[in-house]
Amino acid sequence: MALLHVDFFSDVLGMCMQMDVILPQQTRGQIGMEGRKNEGKIPTLYLLHGMSDDHTIWQRRTSIERYVSDLGIAVVMPTTHLGWYTNMAWGNRYQTYIAKELPEICRSFFHNLSDKKEDNFAAGLSMGGYGALKLALSASESFGYAASLSGGVDVVQLCNKLETEEEKHFWQGIFGPLDQIENSTNDLFAEAVRLKESGQPLPKLYMWCGTEDFLYNHNVKMKEHLMKLGYDLTYEEGPGDHQWKYWDENIQNVLKWIMENRRTKE
Repeated sequence: MALLHVDFFSDVLGMCMQMDVILPQQTRGQIGMEGRKNEGKIPTLYLLHGMSDDHTIWQRRTSIERYVSDLGIAVVMPTTHLGWYTNMAWGNRYQTYIAKELPEICRSFFHNLSDKKEDNFAAGLSMGGYGALKLALSASESFGYAASLSGGVDVVQLCNKLETEEEKHFWQGIFGPLDQIENSTNDLFAEAVRLKESGQPLPKLYMWCGTEDFLYNHNVKMKEHLMKLGYDLTYEEGPGDHQWKYWDENIQNVLKWIMENRRTKE
């Protein structure tokens, strides 16, 4: 594998940004790890961080490079700060950046990355789980698969529970007036309905959440909503709360799910 730390400029955001990128490499002599590279264009996983973290966190808390070493896929780990992967009301256009500009930048740097939607996946934890589903539901023409681990999938309910003015001010900066989030483009429940009613092909989705997680009920509600709409959803749950030992374990299951779906299509 090759691990690259990339500093670059975003025209959408108007500032320098960072991402870490894992690229597959065919190897024979590495001790304890086998490297593999696919023939042709390389599938890409966009792996998203949560609220307290940045583009380095998946490497610091998991063995993601080792997990993908024999899969022949690239992994792009960007940062979007505290923007919730959305076009902020009082800030930057992170949704436009992550859904459109970043994949174009990556393919301009690394010409062998595939631009086919069936070769582009999104996954993330917590805030990043919301971001991954948002990519699949709002940019389904570009992302064929998305996986959410302990995702903050119900921002309407999250914002309904805010108590202090400071909290409300922070979330208004992201989503705008809190009483207008429902049915907006930031409401994943509404986005799922709009995509279904559009008649466009639906992405394949994966969700996992721990049964002791404070977001568990939100995830169950989203599961039931997506299944009622007829989405191809793989949903799993198990003992666990909101911490890395569960995300480290379950990102491996996400990778298995991605590869099984790819083999089915082939």
